[in-house]
Amino acid sequence: MSINMSENYAHLDLTNRIIGAAIEVSNTLGTGFLEKVYQRALAHELREQNVGVHEEAVVDVFYRGFKVGDYRADLLVDQTVIVEIKAAKAFDAIHKAQILNYLRATGLTVELLLNFGTPQLGIKRVVRSQR
Repeated sequence: MSINMSENYAHLDLTNRIIGAAIEVSNTLGTGFLEKVYQRALAHELREQNVGVHEEAVVDVFYRGFKVGDYRADLLVDQTVIVEIKAAKAFDAIHKAQILNYLRATGLTVELLLNFGTPQLGIKRVVRSQR
């Protein structure tokens, strides 16, 4: 699997809308809350913008075409973009591994990792190539 970090990747408009909403939440709430607070606030902000969002969406996990389980994504936006929310001091290597596993296992191609635990919102946008 490769990660495409260019600006010409899938769902750019949608991910930019999500990031804009996350910045609004971050500016309004600041730091210090639990992840669940940011998740609910971001879901509310996206709904206010008429963006389809499901909180704790159950996403099937496949292994070689066979469903082996599921996991709950913090947010699934327009059935297209997974959003994982953290409230940590910094991104950790395990967060990146988690994203890559979610994308590989679900077959989805775009995920945002948002960290509300620092004064400036942390944003990682990852796109899985379809190779």
